[in-house]
Amino acid sequence: MKTNHRPLSPHLQVYRPQLTSLLSITHRATGMFMAISSPVLVYWFWALANGEETYSTSQQFFGSWIGRTILFMWSYALFYHLCNGIRHMVWDMGLGLEIPTLYKSGWVMVGASIGLTILVWLVGYAARGGM
Repeated sequence: MKTNHRPLSPHLQVYRPQLTSLLSITHRATGMFMAISSPVLVYWFWALANGEETYSTSQQFFGSWIGRTILFMWSYALFYHLCNGIRHMVWDMGLGLEIPTLYKSGWVMVGASIGLTILVWLVGYAARGGM
């Protein structure tokens, strides 16, 4: 009997990373990040509803560099997940499934999620009077 040492199914080491696979993995990662970090956002809303003293305490954290970093990452994850979800809904209608269109819509989605994140943060900082 001949022994075959080849894998029964293709492994990640066999394939070169492609834009579509990286976007899919990132979509899953942003969804997990939002799910895991949602209690932090809920705490922020709870502090807002619980009164001035509690909100002031929460603002000390969210105003720090680590708090702003978490909020920035959460907002990017939200916009990435939203834009990619819209892209998937278009696919569900049977549109944009050609390979060149997949790559174009992928880059548009990445640009839109970055642009929306930056826009929201600029508007937020402008609304509160700067840094």
